[in-house]
Amino acid sequence: MFGIYLKRELSRRKKAALVIAMGLALGIALVITVNSVSAGMQQAQDKVLKSLYGLGTDMTVTKAQAAPSSNSSGRPKFDFNAKSSSSTKQSSDRVMTQGGQSLASSLVTKVASQKGVASAVGALTLNVTKVDGSFTQGTAKSSTSSGSGGSSQQGGPGGNQGGGNTGAPQVQGGGASFDVNSYSVAGVDVTDQDLGPLATSKITSGKTFTTAQTNAKVAVVSKSYAKENKYTVGKTFKISGTKYTIIGIATPDSSESTTDVYLPLKQAQTLGDAKNKVTTIYVKATDSKQITAVKATIQKNISGTTVTTSADLASTVSGSLSTASNLATSVGKWLSIAVLVAAFLVAALLTSSAVSRRVREFGTLKALGWPSRKVTRQVVGESIVNGLIGGALGIAIGLGAAYAVTAISPKLTAELGNTGGGGGMGGGPGGGGPGRQAVKNTMEIALSAPVSVTTIALAAGLAITGGLIAGAMGGWRASRMRPADALRSVS
Repeated sequence: MFGIYLKRELSRRKKAALVIAMGLALGIALVITVNSVSAGMQQAQDKVLKSLYGLGTDMTVTKAQAAPSSNSSGRPKFDFNAKSSSSTKQSSDRVMTQGGQSLASSLVTKVASQKGVASAVGALTLNVTKVDGSFTQGTAKSSTSSGSGGSSQQGGPGGNQGGGNTGAPQVQGGGASFDVNSYSVAGVDVTDQDLGPLATSKITSGKTFTTAQTNAKVAVVSKSYAKENKYTVGKTFKISGTKYTIIGIATPDSSESTTDVYLPLKQAQTLGDAKNKVTTIYVKATDSKQITAVKATIQKNISGTTVTTSADLASTVSGSLSTASNLATSVGKWLSIAVLVAAFLVAALLTSSAVSRRVREFGTLKALGWPSRKVTRQVVGESIVNGLIGGALGIAIGLGAAYAVTAISPKLTAELGNTGGGGGMGGGPGGGGPGRQAVKNTMEIALSAPVSVTTIALAAGLAITGGLIAGAMGGWRASRMRPADALRSVS
């Protein structure tokens, strides 16, 4: 009886039911869209941090860069001697550690032994500035001018007898042509490559380092750097006179690589004159929920170091990604809540209004013996069905909006500034070597809008909640009607 009467009443009031359902659908669709876009922005921020600072890296340990001494500016210095032959090229490499003061390699073991640390790996970041080119010496020539009237004059000391004066020699031609190329080098602990600079890249050509190549003259280069210099696997190149063989090409998982060349850690230490030194210690915690506690432990037990966590880095992300994320988190969520509350209120008012127009119907049912609870159940049942219809429509609209965002994939920029710890995690982006100012690394991220099962479940729950709220208000009004109300409504 309940089901038959419910179906008949909904069929009779299609327009009213559709209006209530659409109101709920719009609110639910907005909630799904905002949640999915927020999830997409969170994924984008995670990509920024993971791609720059190591997949699985929870924090890094660095040491702030010391101010240069009074007799050293810390800037690169190149000395060349001019040679007579213009065909002789001159070349010089300047290798400098980047990303803060160097740390003793023994600190890696000490950090790994701290409570809550699962593993720790050291890395050395270098900046190589290569200058090559050639000098061309000029030619000294004298200029002669003739005297007036063709008369001969006796020159004084250093003068010239004859019909002209010889001017000071002038240098003609000559000059220098030099090319400056700067690139980054990362020393990798080849015995544990799950953490560190190479952790977020895949070897797409050749192979990666083996555990036996701790001090081998081999290198892995990034895809962009290899393309720029036309490097392939098997080719060789020199850094400060040392020849390295390329064994692999690395492609970043989700962004442009911030490192151009990867070397075994010992080789990087030799190049940078930093034996048994590292600039960054990558740390993975045993429990991601205890990162703050692990950070405090490391700072307490290892003084003079700066510990930077993923949360610290997330606070430095700026650009359109950060702006859009803030809007979605604050304005978007509050807007969706406001629209949802308005949808619930409109559904409740429309249901209550519909009940008011059914005075004769409910009064007659009560006169036939229907108790108030049965009338209330009837109204609540109709409202829940309206809510479920609105929920289905809202989920469909929300999924469509999320799919549209993913299909369009709007581009957002993310700028990661310096965290003040000598270059942030890894000493790469934002890292300040001697004589260098902190810089920002800018990345471009394609936004997606993933819809999770939790979001769908939330939408279904909101649909049922909206139906219950509307039904409760309409049912309460229907339960207060008396059989006499039906008689008064008869014209």
